[in-house]
Amino acid sequence: MLVYSACHRSMLASPKMVNAAGGFRENFLTKLAQLKHARCLAVPGAKQVYKRTKPHLNVGTIGHVDHGKTTLSSAITKVLATKKGAKYRKYDEIDNAPEEKARGITINAFHLEYETEKRHYAHIDCPGHADYIKNMITGTAQMEGAILVVAATDGAMPQTREHLLLARQVGIPLENIVVYLNKIDEVPDKETHELVEMEMRELLSELSYPSDSPVVFGSALCALEGKNPEIGEESIWKLLDVLDNSFIIPERHQNTEVMFPAEHVYAIKGRGTVITGKLERGSLKRGDKVELVGGGKEPVKSVVSSLETFKKSLDVAEPGDQLGVLLRGVESKAVRRGSVLLPQGHKHVPTDKVEAQLYILKPEEGGAKTPVANYFTEHLFSLTWDCGVIIKIKGKDFIMPGEVGEVELYMNTVQFIEPQQRFTIRKDPVTIGTGVFTKLHPPRTEAEKDKKTMRMAMKAEMERLGFNPYGEQMEKRLKPDYSNSPKQDMSVSKLFEESAQK
Repeated sequence: MLVYSACHRSMLASPKMVNAAGGFRENFLTKLAQLKHARCLAVPGAKQVYKRTKPHLNVGTIGHVDHGKTTLSSAITKVLATKKGAKYRKYDEIDNAPEEKARGITINAFHLEYETEKRHYAHIDCPGHADYIKNMITGTAQMEGAILVVAATDGAMPQTREHLLLARQVGIPLENIVVYLNKIDEVPDKETHELVEMEMRELLSELSYPSDSPVVFGSALCALEGKNPEIGEESIWKLLDVLDNSFIIPERHQNTEVMFPAEHVYAIKGRGTVITGKLERGSLKRGDKVELVGGGKEPVKSVVSSLETFKKSLDVAEPGDQLGVLLRGVESKAVRRGSVLLPQGHKHVPTDKVEAQLYILKPEEGGAKTPVANYFTEHLFSLTWDCGVIIKIKGKDFIMPGEVGEVELYMNTVQFIEPQQRFTIRKDPVTIGTGVFTKLHPPRTEAEKDKKTMRMAMKAEMERLGFNPYGEQMEKRLKPDYSNSPKQDMSVSKLFEESAQK
């Protein structure tokens, strides 16, 4: 019997499980008892078959670290388990990787399944800590609706704003946002509840979400422990009512070419490779001939051996489904997170050179205070992939915060890109910009990618702007003269302002 698990944090924390040689199968089966909450467990000939009887929606919890996202996710499954709408997932089952238990925070996005009387949901519990924003971006990119968890004890915090901003950037519909004001049992003062609600409505309005978005007051911990039902269990039912009746199901494109970005990749010795993620468009079935492209790897052809979602086998996968796909005869090292599965015969060519429209966030939107200049090196995120990128601005020297600019992007790996595909630019620890790809160019030649050539271009641009790294100005910055002179502001932002004035 072939058994595999996808998107499981213990696997991520224990790479030996997927890299062990001869004893892999026995070791993996031994570990299986610990993997009961894996998102997609494929077992050819399994008894359970996924029955598509209700509309499906992908939702998830976002928000600042320690505001109660994982507690709320667990509470939802516990409450629905009383109606046989979910399997109860304990908090420790969700935050189960050793480093998560040690630090008491969520690190990897975790996937749950539950259903109400009206809908079937795939739920993603995203990490809130700033150090794991990369995993949060990948998780949010698969959502179609978001539950913003905010602790009434703190109100809006840095990752509250950033997660809400990222949700907007990845295209979550404006109607599909609900705020869950958590921990109200710790703040009995109703005036404080109202102040936090007003603060959140102002933040929603600032980031272009409706200021009248639903707000649910409650305590996820009370719901989990069966205490104070009026703020515990009842708040969960109110939240689920919002998901059922206020969230829209976005338009999905089934009768078109398959596109399935890989979120995680696992090797099954002697069988092939499993990739997991959300089917973005098209339909997929067993026996389909497919090809993996992008992710900085060479294209690889294969055949779909089996499909499963949440331990249930699928005959045909539809857009929006969270899947585990077993690919025959593919080595895991030939695929990586960010690779995209397409049908064989497609005409798409992965590239590392594109034109785009880039918006630089203002500080009040959570962005940086300084502008972006020509040939700045940043980090780009799109779909489930990310890579380093060099930004070349067209027609001007800088893009100031709050401005939109036309740019050329040179990436350090070839990736799957389509016109109008969204992306995010980060310069740790800040999300500085967002945009859409507008025009694709053929992949750069080896000569164009030559690092020496790029360094010369960057140096020439810095010299043109007065930032000669070997010149007098840089020497003064490195060795300032403090003798008998007032302290000067030599910050990067100050230098940018002076150069712009010149």
